[in-house]
Amino acid sequence: MSNTAQYATSGDREIQVSQTGYELLMNSALNKGTAFTEGERQDFDLHGLLPPHISTLSEQIDRRLAAFRDLPNDLERHVFLRELQDVNETLFYALLVANLEEMLPIVYTPAVGLGCQHFSRMFRRPRGYFLSVPLQDRIRRILAHPRFDQVEVIVVTDGERILGLGDQGVGGMGISIGKTALYTCCAGLHPSTTLPILLDVGTDNEERLKDPLYLGWRHPRVRGEKYDDFVDVFVSAVRERWPHILLQWEDFAKINAFRLLDRYRDRLCTFNDDVQGTAAAATGTLLAALRVSGIPMTQQRVCIFGAGSAGCGIANLLVRAMTESGLTVQQAHQCIFLIDVDGLLLDRMQDLTQFQKRFARSPGDVGGWDLSRDGKIGLLDVVRNVRPTALIGVSGQRGAFDEESVRAMASAVRRPVIFPLSNPSSHSEANPADLLAWTDGRAIVGVGSPFPSVEMNGKLFKFDQTNNSYIFPGIGLGAIASRARHISDGMFMAAARTLATISPAATDPDGGLLPPVAALREVSFEVACAVALTAQQEGLAAEMDEGLLRRRIRSKMWTPAYAQYRRIAAAGP
Repeated sequence: MSNTAQYATSGDREIQVSQTGYELLMNSALNKGTAFTEGERQDFDLHGLLPPHISTLSEQIDRRLAAFRDLPNDLERHVFLRELQDVNETLFYALLVANLEEMLPIVYTPAVGLGCQHFSRMFRRPRGYFLSVPLQDRIRRILAHPRFDQVEVIVVTDGERILGLGDQGVGGMGISIGKTALYTCCAGLHPSTTLPILLDVGTDNEERLKDPLYLGWRHPRVRGEKYDDFVDVFVSAVRERWPHILLQWEDFAKINAFRLLDRYRDRLCTFNDDVQGTAAAATGTLLAALRVSGIPMTQQRVCIFGAGSAGCGIANLLVRAMTESGLTVQQAHQCIFLIDVDGLLLDRMQDLTQFQKRFARSPGDVGGWDLSRDGKIGLLDVVRNVRPTALIGVSGQRGAFDEESVRAMASAVRRPVIFPLSNPSSHSEANPADLLAWTDGRAIVGVGSPFPSVEMNGKLFKFDQTNNSYIFPGIGLGAIASRARHISDGMFMAAARTLATISPAATDPDGGLLPPVAALREVSFEVACAVALTAQQEGLAAEMDEGLLRRRIRSKMWTPAYAQYRRIAAAGP
């Protein structure tokens, strides 16, 4: 394997390297730190640059883990991991894989939100691409660098809707970096095949624009035709550079999320994680919860609090799940109730987006309702009149699931399913401990960010994180391994059903709704297999034997380990 590839892949026992001394130690893709062998230290002029002890990868993990645990808060831990990634990527991923449950909330939600807010202040080394509007005419040239020849998946954001934190401008790059890291530690995609990208179209965040340390393009957020032209130049350049790329859209505002997905989903292999990944995670977890509640999908009444891209994406996939279970599309729509900032979606409301209109209610639907006040139909009104079996929150509104509404829901349903999914934790619609208290321990709870376990009536309740990390890494792995041309709603439905099938609750009503975070690599493998098979069945990928397909997917999963290095002469100018 040539040195230009930057990394050792999972099958490499020896790679050829031309860099030496400080240059080699500064290459995060090749650096082994204190794990360079005696022979390598001699051959690559490393003697004197490293302490004499030769460490194993396991010893390095233990050393970094101890340092990580000594840090006082999550922001410092997040910065610590980002710096480790920039110094020694093999060790970074080995540390994550070995301690996934402990590390995931730091490299991803909720701590990644802090990382995005402080991105300009914690910036050390470049990672991925920052493509700003002033660089529009140079995008093709920028993407042409041979360093990224092996890229198979891109995670791109414009930073406008970062978690529940809003517009973070250039700080949104933290999300793209975090998601690409999860592609590696959860699905095993090799680091050299992942590329985070930030489309810097400016920001409307006045705090960022006034910050003298802000690193982004200091310009109000570009919109309209100029925005669309910039995105189109980017997508066209990506297709030319990597014809078989998987492009993941991340944290775009609702005014763009569905619109961009609809525009490009048939032009390349692409998906929006906030729309489709969140939908599959929520639907899969809900299907698992039905094993506990005993209420079939055809009898579900689902209230979704938050009618943005995530809420409407969940509603769309639930309609598919309900129709596959026997309902008509019209019947399925009647089972879903979306609430936004102005209350229950009604067709008389102004400025509804096209995807919101599908779920807006007519006056006849609510004509006989008993309302607490005229005008806005709020959560409590919906709960009292609909008696929902499931309540899903994707609003970013802290505490939106109030005690009165939750108690009203629990009074009509024996095992209410309640998922406050907004993240970070500070934006969750409810504290899960409160949900248990208000329902006498009967609520079936899923959360978007980590919360501590709670003991109640002598029983320990753990809260499964209904997180996209259970879905999107496997989606990407399956699409890439099968060379899928597009990603369909059927592939996301297959991912959701797989998640429900491997849920501990599938065989034990007292089991968790989701497999443990430590098992995410195996979850991603099973999701990838289901996604790839569905792609074949839908004619979106070439057919192959299922056994061969599973072996092909498994072979794509890199395990962080050091290869041996053999020195070669540097290439000439």
